[in-house]
Amino acid sequence: MSAQVRKAVFPAGGLGTRFLPATKVIPKEMLALVDKPIIQYGVEEAIASGIEQIIIITGRGKGAMEDHFDHSFELDATLERRGKSELLAVSRGVANMASISYVRQKEPLGLGHAVLCAKELVGDEPFAVILPDDVIDAEVPCLRQMMNVFNERGGSVLATQTVEGPAISAYGVLAGSPDPVDERIYNCTGMVEKPKFEDAPSKQAIIGRYVLTPRIFELLEQTTPGAGGEIQLTDGIKALLKEEKVFGYTFEGKRYDAGDKFGMLQATVEFALKRPDLGPQFRAYLKALQL
Repeated sequence: MSAQVRKAVFPAGGLGTRFLPATKVIPKEMLALVDKPIIQYGVEEAIASGIEQIIIITGRGKGAMEDHFDHSFELDATLERRGKSELLAVSRGVANMASISYVRQKEPLGLGHAVLCAKELVGDEPFAVILPDDVIDAEVPCLRQMMNVFNERGGSVLATQTVEGPAISAYGVLAGSPDPVDERIYNCTGMVEKPKFEDAPSKQAIIGRYVLTPRIFELLEQTTPGAGGEIQLTDGIKALLKEEKVFGYTFEGKRYDAGDKFGMLQATVEFALKRPDLGPQFRAYLKALQL
């Protein structure tokens, strides 16, 4: 088995009900964060981390994602005819960004089931999972940081962040102990999905990035579906823990929950302020608001 992580799986088959009515016809992954769809930030992170193949797990009504990462001959021809060379480069750049494959998840049966849909394309090699809703702004891409840990330690790696107080109840939480050598690494012995604050085994909350060994596929196939017939990825990882080492990794960077309206607004403001073409004007506008 190759130890190199070359493929990244993007589960994108969910219904996006938190953003209705916008997501009635537009996939939530295609909602714009400033001027790029949410999913494009994750794809760019994967490519910048050294990923060679992107596998997007789609569902009904998700054709806009396939169109976005494909060539638009009509648009490109129009831009070329009008001499819009910079916009033409943007359009073609998206289409040429990466090798992208699509797998249809016929029913939204949980994150574990979505990952399992990628089994044939991933094969017998380690791979990454990126949840598009979690947009992470980092100097060194979050996934690259995790791949470095995987290469060094050899076990699956889960991205984590420290969450204080009752907010921990919204996350999967790791049990285990901090690594004696690297304080960002957490030696995982178990995990609890959305515990009560008083029952949380640690402050280490799982965020939407995973580097997993291929053994997870067999374990997900053996996982008993839970509520609504869903197969949860955390159940598969719990089973993996009994056979292999699993590490939590507190990444360097800032995570935005773009699957949440407030998180999306935060990301929009902060990403816009960092843009040289928008930042100065937007900053002046915000300062002038009578709040």
